[in-house]
Amino acid sequence: MAAPMLRGCCLARRGALACIDGGSRRGRGAAIGCRSSGKRGRSSVAQQSLITAQKSGKGEHAWAAVVGLEIHAQISSNSKLFSGSQVQFAAPPNSLVSFFDASLPGTLPVLNRRCVEAAVMTGLALKCHINKKSLFDRKHYFYADLPAGYQITQQRLPIAVNGSLEYSVCVGKKRSQVITRTARIKQIQLEQDSGKSLHDELRSQTLIDLNRAGVGLLEVVLEPDMSCGEEAATAVRELQLILQALGTSQANMAEGQLRVDANISVHHPGEPLGVRTEVKNLNSARFLARAIDSEIERQINELENGREILNETRSFDCKLGCTIPMRDKEGKQDYRFMPEPNLPPLLLYDTASLPPGADPQQVINIDRIREQLPELPSETREQLVQQYGMLPEHSFTILNEVGLLEFFQNVIKETRAEPKKVTSWILNNFLGFLKQQNLAVNESPVTPSALAELLNLLDRKAISSSAAKQVCIIKCLHVLFFY
Repeated sequence: MAAPMLRGCCLARRGALACIDGGSRRGRGAAIGCRSSGKRGRSSVAQQSLITAQKSGKGEHAWAAVVGLEIHAQISSNSKLFSGSQVQFAAPPNSLVSFFDASLPGTLPVLNRRCVEAAVMTGLALKCHINKKSLFDRKHYFYADLPAGYQITQQRLPIAVNGSLEYSVCVGKKRSQVITRTARIKQIQLEQDSGKSLHDELRSQTLIDLNRAGVGLLEVVLEPDMSCGEEAATAVRELQLILQALGTSQANMAEGQLRVDANISVHHPGEPLGVRTEVKNLNSARFLARAIDSEIERQINELENGREILNETRSFDCKLGCTIPMRDKEGKQDYRFMPEPNLPPLLLYDTASLPPGADPQQVINIDRIREQLPELPSETREQLVQQYGMLPEHSFTILNEVGLLEFFQNVIKETRAEPKKVTSWILNNFLGFLKQQNLAVNESPVTPSALAELLNLLDRKAISSSAAKQVCIIKCLHVLFFY
């Protein structure tokens, strides 16, 4: 069967990471044993997730938590996965819907080349094996915002398999120790997004917006190699940075471009894994960490009180700070997977297997995409440490704040001050002020040139350190209040 025709499409780009207190142990089912501590009896999320449960009359029994993730990233593409409809955030409802998106009879899918290239590039960056032949399937379920009654996905043979996501965490009281952990990637698959249901409780009705229906998604399935909420959140932040560095997804969680489903279970070490629940549609790293730790605690409490864990889908209520049931978990048989009859196998090539005289617009060369891989976040952090003598934990912060790396590099270009002094000033004074004023880096009233000039004065001892801080604050406040 011939390979599917590919539509051309342009791409976009953009460019976050984290440290955690205390270290959850790496690996499947790591034992939970650290107690909570901290202000008003509360601790960091990572510490809260490490619970020692105690049964009356039987002494202490450690629990192990197992966490796996399914991450849906919206592909940076001008058009949808199988139609030419434009992709645009916050467009007027139902203004970007083609006949195919609305599932009108007789319409057929045409695969977006840009989405395939984004999947291959992401797979290569995550050390995946790229399948030269992958298949599309129909996954049946019935929601009002899914007009066809099925989603086109890649269940049987996805485009990329068997990769790994390495993420570094800072542990210890001063976050001075960096530990690298690895989460295995089971697969990366291409699939369609659904539309959006807007519930109007005042009128007791639900409105449907199909602008999002058919938008291309990368689903990254992580094996259950994490054991607490903060560890999972850190892995997601690292993946977010990688996607942004590649330009394959803007991964803006606030706009729904990166959504996470967490699969969670608990068991006693050495015993079989427990029944898992799935917490759906988490679109904030902070809520992801809270939801996982809340669900771990709930499952332990349920088991401690002699109740059973149900295999169900749950959602996280950020106001209540706990998960609530949504529906019974659907099994594979409920989705009635079947091959997508309107899409032939997707065939990819490397330089060795490239057919002679092949049309470059209809063939995707894996090796050519490999050559285009940019510098990844881990490499950027290593370069910051080596080039500027920066502490590893400081490199996390520089990359974690959107726009801060570019700001730092611009200051370095224009100042004679030592890089360590520049780093200290940016992280302790500049960034601290922005957080106080609830400003992003790109909203800063102080330009890199202005800060570089101030640091030059400080370096020449023309002003004292305390005077420089006052000048910086006065400059910021003057711009904020008078312009």
